[in-house]
Amino acid sequence: MNNIAPTHFPIDDRLATRWSPYVFSEQPVPRDTLRSVFEAARWSASSFNEQPWRFLVSRKNRDDTHDRIVNCLAEGNQVWAKHAPVLLIGIYRHRFAESGKENKAAPHDLGLAAGQMVFEASRHDLFVHMMIGLDPAAARRTFGIPNDAEAYTAMAIGYRDAADNADASLREREAKPCQRLPQCDFVFSNQFGTSAEF
Repeated sequence: MNNIAPTHFPIDDRLATRWSPYVFSEQPVPRDTLRSVFEAARWSASSFNEQPWRFLVSRKNRDDTHDRIVNCLAEGNQVWAKHAPVLLIGIYRHRFAESGKENKAAPHDLGLAAGQMVFEASRHDLFVHMMIGLDPAAARRTFGIPNDAEAYTAMAIGYRDAADNADASLREREAKPCQRLPQCDFVFSNQFGTSAEF
């Protein structure tokens, strides 16, 4: 399958070919490659350089962490995510460490760090499927996440499985064409809803 975004304007090839598969190869992700993916998060921008992101990571067949993360996912995600060689939970800390004040940018900063991870992963021919279908309370209980932090998202990381022996319904979901709103629907000028003219 060759999912290339039908972009309206030129962008980096790694962005144009980024997509979220439901079928992952059983091929393990090398440790050093995974370290590079997290290094991309490490150098992400954040409000006041707070770096509020935290990640719980598991590599399949290493210990029970992978199964424990699967059990924190929404049922629909468990079906396919359990096969991914790497699963992780993205967490953010609510408050600035120094002042104790609420960090309203924390979810945004976690998202930006995750975005950089996706971009770095693509450099290694890895694919990432982001999931919001996660039970934060279950993650808190399962992994001892403190009250000043929130499990917010999950990610499946791995190589794409090109074989045709996967569940037909998952392959059908993967076959849907990439679609996005045109820029005129989300880039505004003058007032909200007025398409920007450059």
